[in-house]
Amino acid sequence: MTRYDAVVIGGGMAGLPLALKLGFKGLSVALVERDQLGGTCLNRGCIPTKTLIASARVAHVAREAAHWGVHAGPVEVKLPEVMRRKDDLVNSVRQGAEVNVQKNPNVILIRGQARFTGPQVLDVDGETIEAARVFINTGSRPAMPGIAGLNDVPFLDSTSALHLTELPRHLLVVGGGYIGVEYAQMYRRFGSEVTLVQRGPHLLSEEDEDIARALEQALAQEGITILTGATATAVEDTNGQLRLTVRVDDAEHVLEGSHLLVAGGRQPNTDELNLPAAGVALDTQGFIRINDRLETNVPGIWALGDVRGGPMFTHTARDDARVVYENVTKQAGLSIRDRVVPYAVFSDPQLGRVGLTEREARQLGYRVKVGRYEGRKIAKARALGETAGFIKVVADADTDRLLGAAVLLAEGAEIVHELITAMHLAAKYTDLRDMLHIHPTLAEGLSSALGGVHFEEGI
Repeated sequence: MTRYDAVVIGGGMAGLPLALKLGFKGLSVALVERDQLGGTCLNRGCIPTKTLIASARVAHVAREAAHWGVHAGPVEVKLPEVMRRKDDLVNSVRQGAEVNVQKNPNVILIRGQARFTGPQVLDVDGETIEAARVFINTGSRPAMPGIAGLNDVPFLDSTSALHLTELPRHLLVVGGGYIGVEYAQMYRRFGSEVTLVQRGPHLLSEEDEDIARALEQALAQEGITILTGATATAVEDTNGQLRLTVRVDDAEHVLEGSHLLVAGGRQPNTDELNLPAAGVALDTQGFIRINDRLETNVPGIWALGDVRGGPMFTHTARDDARVVYENVTKQAGLSIRDRVVPYAVFSDPQLGRVGLTEREARQLGYRVKVGRYEGRKIAKARALGETAGFIKVVADADTDRLLGAAVLLAEGAEIVHELITAMHLAAKYTDLRDMLHIHPTLAEGLSSALGGVHFEEGI
């Protein structure tokens, strides 16, 4: 048995930086990883998908170049080359992570599957290791919906869809969350026919309807067929053609496509950890139960990143590592309870979101003020020829504090950071409204949105 000061299970975007920082602090750390360093974000999520989305956008702009007075020739997307560019970037970043671990003299990388044999004792493919502190960062994987026949047909998930080298003729996408939306638009821009099936009444079910409808309109204008209120019930393979049965308003419809992408959420990677041996409690979905300091019910064991449930983003995972590091090494007493958590959908237009939606604010009992400004009114957006979407801000009518915002606009994921900063500092919407913004920029649309904030009766 080898004893360490700490064991980190999983080298994702929480586990990797935490292991390195603990090592630099002088602690001996075993970093256990059964696959590749970097977790979902680097290998199967953020980095590869945004790289592919960038290629898809180039293809889209090239096809539409005449709108800017530029006349290009025929556009041909060579998917193997697109995938090679993505792989080269992922491999480069991953190699950098490997080098960082190798350079840290106090971090030992152990390849294999970790399984608990006691609260602070683990077996890693026959090697026994022990530590007073154990940090679980094993992430999540795509969850499969209950579609009859799904296991009998070739289907894609968010991981396998990153490795296609032949363009789908007609891609059927089940799931209208951010994963489904990003993949649908990406493959449409590569040249596939795309049908997007969403069970809820609109895409991005957690968003306000006006935001979702504006995004739906932008996607439809690119030729994506969107079915909302549609439940996929069965699928079959008929001579290489996939037939997907969906139910809409008690009527069944059959969609035919060459490929099926299932984008229906995530499930935690906890089933192979043998957590009962450690006494670690799970919720009904298999995620690890934590308190607001990311501690499990077992002293000396923490859970970080996707495996502890939502919100499941790379930036929250990195912040988990910060909170745990400060608490473990400095007894800082930090909490994740009140942190301002933004997110983005990297569609086009992009959706940058922070805080409460208007619907959520009303459900919590706030009297709200709402400000809205259309992209078509922003001078820079008109100059860029990218006027789809709008900015929406929600404030507390009693205090003028910002409660939330959505920026559905070109570069919305960048612009929203101004609102993230304001909310982090507990600013009033008037503080941001009265700032000078450079003209012409997309961000100056925030001033107009905030200048138009007005009280609205409940809906």
